[in-house]
Amino acid sequence: IHDYINWYNTKRIHSALGYISPLEMEIKLRGKLNNAA
Repeated sequence: IHDYINWYNTKRIHSALGYISPLEMEIKLRGKLNNAA
């Protein structure tokens, strides 16, 4: 179960995020926040 949850939360692509993984979206957002500060 842990492996599935990890995959679902970090690696699966999502259409609402522009077909990138939630982890990739988080990395992009953190980069934008760091550049704005």
